[in-house]
Amino acid sequence: MTSIDSRELPADPASTDRLAAQSLTYRVVDTADRAQSERFQRAMSRGFLGAEPSDEAIAFGRPAFEARRNTGVYEASAPNAQPVATIDSWVTPLTTAGGGEIPMWAISGVTVSATHRRRGIARALLEGELRAAASAGVPIAGLTVSEATIYGRYGFGSALPMSRFTVDTRRAGWAGTAGDGRLEYVDRETLATELGAIHERARSSRAGQIPGWATRWTGIAGLSPSDTDRDKVRGIRFLDGAGAVRGAMAFTVSERGGSFRFGLDVRLLVAETQDATAALWRFALQHDLVDEVTADLRPLDDSLPWLVHDPRGVKQTVHDHGWLRILDLPTVLRSRDYSAPLDVVLRVSDPLGFAAGDWRLQIGNDGTATVAAVEGGASEVDAALDISALSILFAGGVRAAALHGAGRIAAAAPIVESLDRAFVSFPSPALDIWY
Repeated sequence: MTSIDSRELPADPASTDRLAAQSLTYRVVDTADRAQSERFQRAMSRGFLGAEPSDEAIAFGRPAFEARRNTGVYEASAPNAQPVATIDSWVTPLTTAGGGEIPMWAISGVTVSATHRRRGIARALLEGELRAAASAGVPIAGLTVSEATIYGRYGFGSALPMSRFTVDTRRAGWAGTAGDGRLEYVDRETLATELGAIHERARSSRAGQIPGWATRWTGIAGLSPSDTDRDKVRGIRFLDGAGAVRGAMAFTVSERGGSFRFGLDVRLLVAETQDATAALWRFALQHDLVDEVTADLRPLDDSLPWLVHDPRGVKQTVHDHGWLRILDLPTVLRSRDYSAPLDVVLRVSDPLGFAAGDWRLQIGNDGTATVAAVEGGASEVDAALDISALSILFAGGVRAAALHGAGRIAAAAPIVESLDRAFVSFPSPALDIWY
């Protein structure tokens, strides 16, 4: 993988100069300075419209905060006040199609104070992160977003759509078979441990996944002091016939309208086997007094609709979740396995210039790729697309035909079909956590 530590990189000079022209200071936070760090954490909570964090909540989030490169924007006249904008980043493995990995610059915590909107601060933050990543040799960047209309302009593409399920349990019923294994309740500390361990073992099976971190799992398990539902969180795990833990689920149950009927919300379901997945779904759908089950961040090829008697009792809503942005095109396209041979010249536009140009992509019968720049421009270009569309296509979960139909890829129909056959990834790519 990589030993790159994002915390060692200075603030991007171009963004520093751009913001200085507005009397704003752009700097990487010294995490050893507790006062400065706490101001940053409080500003981030404010930026996401969260409650004022308690001292306990600040302490809970400190390990993740200190593991990242935290960059703030400050009024030059008040350098020791809370930042008016925040962003954080770290380098993490991204699973690619075929089970390989590539270093990814993960971006999170993007906030701009309501007092400082429309001043180009978000642009300086995002472009600064991308330049920092590229200068460090990280070939791709990624983020999850609260707003879906912002990030395309920086070359990100909505590459990892996910499903949200809403199940009417009385209508849906259950049609799955019972596998060999058993379920048991676990305490929240054990739940956090099991979620993290199973997720880490399973994440190489789907493109798009990244590792979690300790406070991600403890937060999902209901151990975060700022979680208003923490006392409702329960957890179960699935053990196979040999007694090995193969799946776990964190969930809450809430009464609906004083009716003594309940809704069960799945916070996270992780599983290594189909038996584990089915057993955890069965637990949720057949839970006593539960009329509705909801679960978000499920893969598009989840088996749930096929495990019930009446699939019309399962509502599946597809939405954007994981966004990717290619920086080093040859490295990224060579990092995955492909599903069919291909030989095309791609003309790629990139508003920030990282990956612009004409590129010949050749994929052999063994699914491996070679990528070369076409010097001087190609006389024959098979497909033209921007870096956002290529970043979407790379993950393998969105059809080239859909992008072509939306005007995102310019190519003849046979080329589009060839791109579809080559780039499709099995199983469907997924990202089941926020970061």
